[in-house]
Formats: sequence, structure tokens, C-alpha cells
Amino acid sequence: MNPSTKISAYIMTFNEADKIEDAIKSVLWADEIIVADSNSTDGTIEIAEQLGATVVQIPFKTFGQIRNDAIAACTHDWILSLDADERCTSESEKEIKATVQNPQADAYYIPRRNWFMGRWIKHCGWYPDYRQPQLFKKGALTFDSASEVHETHTVHGKIAYLKEDIWQIPFMNLEQVVHKMQRYSSLGAKKLQREGKKTSIFLALLHGIWAFIRIYFLKLGFLDGWAGFVLALSNFEGTFYRYAKTMQYDDKPNL
Repeated sequence: MNPSTKISAYIMTFNEADKIEDAIKSVLWADEIIVADSNSTDGTIEIAEQLGATVVQIPFKTFGQIRNDAIAACTHDWILSLDADERCTSESEKEIKATVQNPQADAYYIPRRNWFMGRWIKHCGWYPDYRQPQLFKKGALTFDSASEVHETHTVHGKIAYLKEDIWQIPFMNLEQVVHKMQRYSSLGAKKLQREGKKTSIFLALLHGIWAFIRIYFLKLGFLDGWAGFVLALSNFEGTFYRYAKTMQYDDKPNL
């Protein structure tokens, strides 16, 4: 095989034992699989190694830093980024292989189709759900290492879009919805604090209400039924707590 067409797939993990097996199996066709783990304790590491992945331990500071370190651990010219809750389909595999054989760009967005509460989510801004370029030449994509969450990225070169979906199963149950909301709102609050953003309970509530309206009404989440309402509500909660927690961090007594 031409070395310039070899693909490294990296997957970021932290206690993803219920998801990592399916994620790795969906990219066993890749020339290299890197699991960028942040000291999981639930068996994620053992499962990944049993499936032939190379596990690299990267202590968590920010998502931007984790992604940069994971990219640095990849050894091939092309890199596929996959989260533990994502699955590369056979159609996407074929398109990716064909793309690196005759590339027309340096970085590619890949559409994601989300499964939640027993149905494919077609609205809520979740389809096509472009996260960030997920197929790219090494050196073509860098992240802001200071970005705690929803990491800022820079593409060095031409951008294009692939057509075939990968699947995402973001939540196995509602407990995971709440857990992710709590974690991401805390990281988001630290980001707001780092950027010097000031807020209030009124602004926290206003941002939360707008998040619900945007997802449920403007992005037609109501057409996704009960699942759409839950997603809109979780966006309200996550946004509200992101701003409320920023106040919590700022409101400390002087010792």
C-alpha cells in the first residue's frame, strides 16, 4: 500500500467500556488505531488492547489538548477522528478509502446520524451533524489547547465534505444525558471564566430559554417527538448551568 494513503484512526476515551468495543470494531480496517485514554478505570483500556488498538495515556486538561496529543500519537499521513460513541459505517469506510486515494482537499467534514431514545434524530440541529473535520491529512488540523470544551480548531488547507454518514449513539440512557450535561457545563463555565465573560442569574436563565427555543422550535425538535423535547430540555439545563457555574467560580470570598 502507498504510505501516503495509510490511515490512523484515533478514539478519545474516559471510562467508555460500554461503547469502545463497537467503536474500535467499526474501524478495524484502518492501518492503525490509537485510543487516547485519560486514565480509565472501568475496563476500557483492557477492551481496547484486546482488540489490537494502541492505548496512549493522556491526562485530561482540555479537549483541545487531548485532540492535539492524540493527533501527535498517530503515525500515518491520514487521520480519522472517531469518538467512542461513534461508529464508522461500511458506506463511510468505502468513501474514506476512495477519498485518500484521490484527495481533493486537506480536511473533510463527515455527516453524523444520531440515534437517541429508540429513533434517528432528524431535526434539533442534529442532522447532518457536522462536529469538526474528522478526516484530514496530518498537519492540516490543529486545536486550541486552551479550549476546555467545544474546542476551537484551525484547518491548514482546503476543506471539503463527505456524503456518507457515520453513526453516533451519544447516550445509552437518560443518566448519561444528565452526566454529560453536568461535565460539559462545568468545562464550559471554566471556558467562560477564562475568557472573562460576566454573567448573572437572569442572563443564565435567558441563555437557557433561548437554547430550548432554538432546538425545539427553530430547529424543529418538536418533530422528533419525546426525544426532541428531552434534547431541547437538556440544552436548556446545560446552558443555564454553564452560566450559573461561572457565577459560582467568580463568587469566592477573599481570604
